[in-house]
Amino acid sequence: MDYKAILANCHNSSSEGVFKCPEDQLPLDYAKIYPDRDLETQVLGLSIRCIHSEEGCRWNGQLKQLQIHLNICAFNVIPCPNRCSTKLIRRDLPEHMQHDCPKRKVRCEFCGSDFTGEAYEDHQGSCPQESVYCENKCGARMMRRVLSQHSLAECPKRTQPCPYCNKEFVFDTIQSHQYQCPRYPITCPNQCGMANIAREDLNGHLKDSCSSALVLCPFKDSGCKHRCPKISMSRHLEENMRSHLSMMSSLVSRQRQEIQDLKKQVEELSVSSEGVLIWKISDYSRKVQEAKVRGNFESFSPVFYTHRYGYKLQVSAFLNGNGSGEGSYLSVYIRVLPGEYDNLLEWPFSYRVTFTLLDQSDPSLSKPQNITETFNPDPNWKNFQKPSGSRNSLDESTLGFGYPKFISHEDIRKRNYVRDNSIFLRASVEIPQKIIA
Repeated sequence: MDYKAILANCHNSSSEGVFKCPEDQLPLDYAKIYPDRDLETQVLGLSIRCIHSEEGCRWNGQLKQLQIHLNICAFNVIPCPNRCSTKLIRRDLPEHMQHDCPKRKVRCEFCGSDFTGEAYEDHQGSCPQESVYCENKCGARMMRRVLSQHSLAECPKRTQPCPYCNKEFVFDTIQSHQYQCPRYPITCPNQCGMANIAREDLNGHLKDSCSSALVLCPFKDSGCKHRCPKISMSRHLEENMRSHLSMMSSLVSRQRQEIQDLKKQVEELSVSSEGVLIWKISDYSRKVQEAKVRGNFESFSPVFYTHRYGYKLQVSAFLNGNGSGEGSYLSVYIRVLPGEYDNLLEWPFSYRVTFTLLDQSDPSLSKPQNITETFNPDPNWKNFQKPSGSRNSLDESTLGFGYPKFISHEDIRKRNYVRDNSIFLRASVEIPQKIIA
């Protein structure tokens, strides 16, 4: 009979404290139960296999030897002797005891302290005696207990704020930064006594505050070349007040002349240099009345040139007439003014001149009827000779050449010669192309 079946029958027979016969399952009378030594010997002598044979145990023997075998069977499940609550087969016990048991005894290889397995896991990675590399990757290796001090005070790769500008830098670069740090304190190079000036404030100090800085005299643009420490400048100004005033007077004279020259240049640039002038006389009615009141009143146009580097000309108009046209005509004249290039030109002035009063009628409604007069200068007329420097556009004693009866006031009113209270006079000079070239 298989020993497992025997044990199962015995267990079932004794359930709830009542023994039953394994054959017919009837209760047994305790008084009739007695040990049978011969049967016991016979049963214990039965040949059986290990209860872990299916797990791989190859043991065979008598039933009475089973417990002895189980005490050493590699496949028998036993509790951990360290009382860690783990149960495992005997053959896995050494591995468990050495590596897995939380109650095992472990000695740290670095500090030599003994720990349970569970405590050792917490100790690993924090042992002060363990050799580790610097976290800043500077390449240094040391025991963990000195790592903090190294990181704070010794590591060349530690970050540290600049004591002047408070920006963070790697320690081995902070010295080179201080050669450029805008807040690094320096002493005034002029030895004025000021120390601890931030580098970025030095220029402002030298310019505005340094009493030893060399400065130029405020009248330098007038010609004074004096240079001295700022603290001494007030004395220089007091001692040289008269000479400075003289310098300023000379400067004003030079600037006045420069302004006049610039005005002249601007005037030259702004005038026409194509031999054509279109002169708009605005506020016409008021100017006619003014001419009537003032009598023989002459208006002058902007100057213009016959061509680049050519003759300088100007048109004048008597809105209430002049000479034979006074009182009822518009009189128009042209004069030659002193120009920059007169010494390069041929004299007398001899080119055809045309005056035109422009009709402002809408060309889509009627064909404009401009009033036009043309003349060739008389070489004997004094106005067409080379002008002297004393003659200018305001010299009313020298009348230009033109037409005292250019157009009557009555004819002016017949067409749109006056529009928006303005008239347009056009003067043109015919210059041969070879002269312009």
